[in-house]
Amino acid sequence: GWCPLSPAGAQTTQLLVDPPWTPAVLWDRVTLTCQGSGTAGATTWYKDGQRWGQNRHDHFTVTESGTYTCDRHGSGRSPPITVLNDQLVLQVPALMLLEADTVTLRCRV
Repeated sequence: GWCPLSPAGAQTTQLLVDPPWTPAVLWDRVTLTCQGSGTAGATTWYKDGQRWGQNRHDHFTVTESGTYTCDRHGSGRSPPITVLNDQLVLQVPALMLLEADTVTLRCRV
């Protein structure tokens, strides 16, 4: 399942992460998907705030740690997703959580 890392409807362009855990870690072979109402196939990717590569596809598998955003022509830029290369990480499901929700944490090495 794909899960947005920000509340649905907050922006028109969303960056989805698979597997759906945050923070994302490089060794999970993370796939990012840019989803929005803008023009399909007109996706611009940014890594650490800079235009990144020539990848105009809507999704790709991450091979470098960093902070990613995407832009769909006509619907704007997504909120950022950070992919870490840490050896120890505490993860939560990549979905909107509210106070008093029960949540499963994962401590991974």
